[in-house]
Amino acid sequence: MRLPENFLTNMKQLMGAEYEAWLKSYEAPPFQGLRINQTRLDCDAWERMGLFTDRRVPWTENGYYCMDDSRPSKDPYYYAGLYYLQEPSAMAPAALLPIAPGDCVLDLCAAPGGKSTELGAKLGGTGLLVSNDISNSRARALLKNLELFGIANICVTSETPEKLADTFGAFFDKILVDAPCSGEGMFRKDPELIRSWMEHGPEYYAPIQREILTQAVRMLKPGGMLLYSTCTFAREEDEDTIQWLLSREPDMELVPIPLWEGACAGVDKSPVLRLFPHRIDGEGHFAALLRKKENAAGMPHGTATFSGRNPDAAKIRQLEQESDFREWEALLSCPLDRSRIMIKEDAVYYLPGIFNRSWNLRYLRTGLLLGEWKKKRFEPSQAAAMACAADRFAHCFSMCHGDERVIRYLKGETIFPAEGEHPARGWNLICVDGYPLGWAKYTGSSFKNKYYPGWRWQ
Repeated sequence: MRLPENFLTNMKQLMGAEYEAWLKSYEAPPFQGLRINQTRLDCDAWERMGLFTDRRVPWTENGYYCMDDSRPSKDPYYYAGLYYLQEPSAMAPAALLPIAPGDCVLDLCAAPGGKSTELGAKLGGTGLLVSNDISNSRARALLKNLELFGIANICVTSETPEKLADTFGAFFDKILVDAPCSGEGMFRKDPELIRSWMEHGPEYYAPIQREILTQAVRMLKPGGMLLYSTCTFAREEDEDTIQWLLSREPDMELVPIPLWEGACAGVDKSPVLRLFPHRIDGEGHFAALLRKKENAAGMPHGTATFSGRNPDAAKIRQLEQESDFREWEALLSCPLDRSRIMIKEDAVYYLPGIFNRSWNLRYLRTGLLLGEWKKKRFEPSQAAAMACAADRFAHCFSMCHGDERVIRYLKGETIFPAEGEHPARGWNLICVDGYPLGWAKYTGSSFKNKYYPGWRWQ
């Protein structure tokens, strides 16, 4: 790998006596990892499966290193949302941000979703997760990953940070800013980033990061916490940006990050975190945890929850009268709160308990897409299947991991019950070892495959 000379000059100054060890690390291959979805299973259950991984990532409780010859993206469990493929160092930011049940959380630069899926899993269906990416195309990939993980209490937006700050004010308990950066820490993993760095280096990204942080602080409640991270080594994008913010925002203060073996404090000994590839089994990363002081100015707004009459009440009654929505809902273990149902055109959504319909934003998703109202019938969505545990739906058809019908189902093919299997007619939640994959409708002899075409096994 040929690294730019001016980059090496900067790193020699940064690394000092460790420069040669750091440079030698580029001769080794990058590490691959996965992070399990703890809304689906715990670490003990994963380790009993004995698939793909051989040891844990030490800085997060649910991260693992992948074995070199494994192909975890080509497995039914991946399609069941049991894990997310993620570079090990990139697992640190979401692990370091302390999420509590009921928190309102913002992932400001969220695509493709590695950190948002973990934040959503930590919330465990409580509170609200707003996942934003300014790029609409990247936000679509973000949405898919959140839905694959079964995260329902979400708003996925594609807005500028300034528009979000104007809308929310000081609303969020926790904010993650995994900022766009020059990507120096990922050169070993993705050498194509070197070309991008030569076009847009640290001096291009530092002003962008500072503007994003300025807007993020506006959206943080007094007492709230903000985690800023990059995957670059450049001091002007890391420590210098944090010092700039602290000088501009006296209500913000650094929260020391405990260091683990191989992790480093900031180059100025500040209580931030640096990860270097010659010290850990992972790529380069930077993180700083900040808190807004309790007596900071700014009042939260836009916190209305549902109460009173739903403006879509008439549409909901029409949906119930003209489709089989009630029949499908009856298969759920608990009825849906009608005050949280929203119908937009033919799409039926189940909104988060903390939501304000006056938020005027460019949404890709508000809450859980339950399904679509199609010509007097209700068609449940792929997202609804992934958010539905097997013990929450009355009609489940589960196949074992090695059953060849699982792959056929994921390819969109018709599947048939085996001898001795007696599925219920109508909607069935199709599962692998009890983990949901999608929907099918049993006709009495075969399953009419309803797996979402855009997610099919390739």
